[in-house]
Amino acid sequence: METLLASVAPASTPDDTIDGSGAAAGRPASIASGMVDGASSRRLQIEDLHIDGHAGPLPLRLYRPVGATALPVVLYFHGGGFVAGSLDDADGVARYLTQAVPALVVSVGYSLAPDWPFPAAPEDAHAAACWAAAQAHRYGGDADRLAVAGDDAGGNLAACLVLMARDRHGPAIAAQVLVGPMLDPSMTLLGDAVRLNSDLDEATCAACYRQYLPHTQLRLHPYASPLESRRLGGLPPALIATAECDVLHKEAEKYAAALIAVGVPIQVVRYPGVQHGHLRDHLPALAETADFLRRRLAPAPRDAAPSPCCPERSG
Repeated sequence: METLLASVAPASTPDDTIDGSGAAAGRPASIASGMVDGASSRRLQIEDLHIDGHAGPLPLRLYRPVGATALPVVLYFHGGGFVAGSLDDADGVARYLTQAVPALVVSVGYSLAPDWPFPAAPEDAHAAACWAAAQAHRYGGDADRLAVAGDDAGGNLAACLVLMARDRHGPAIAAQVLVGPMLDPSMTLLGDAVRLNSDLDEATCAACYRQYLPHTQLRLHPYASPLESRRLGGLPPALIATAECDVLHKEAEKYAAALIAVGVPIQVVRYPGVQHGHLRDHLPALAETADFLRRRLAPAPRDAAPSPCCPERSG
């Protein structure tokens, strides 16, 4: 692990109570075998539900330790290049963070291109954040301690969501975690896949962006390309995790530098020998994420003022 920049400062299915120490079907073995000490004995309560999204019903999957209350809330956005991926893909990460932070984790099944191109996905992300701010208390969550996280395209959505929340005056977001994020639709910062031994290449990225951003001018919109934003101040502290063998690591690290330049506290780590597709489930990266969230979402002093949130949504 190489630290590059230091910090500068009603349910659709029944509740599913699962022993957190067991590996569920489809759950990455690296995560199943790497549960933090003491957390693997916790049982999880998992619930699927739908809320109103940009294009229709928006699926959410909620994870929480059984019996826990006053939990920080983490919104998680899966990867898949804006055109693929699902709640199931994020299941292992969601379980890990639920136990290791611990937290109420809300995994978001946002709209996918080409059926639903930009801005459907970031609007879904904001809808999920507003729902969490208004409703998390019903599930043992403390919405005054809200963070966002995601990998690949989900990292893009997490980064864009904090911009949207700032611009729309809510909900308040305390921290962001971007794991191998896709941040530059112009692809001007893309690395050389052959030289890097990357499992992700330019052709794949281009195909994803063509479907997500069918109109070229959209690639300059800050809610599609955070690197294009001229207003990065006032954003929450960030952890940015990159993989050495990934064509995307340069753009993520440039974004980290841009945040540092405007005074946003940043922690960015590049993992040597790791490819893009393995970063999400890489145990050192997961442990770093949990530690970052645990520190950033620590309970506020009793006399702290409540955070603003969006108007309550149905669901």
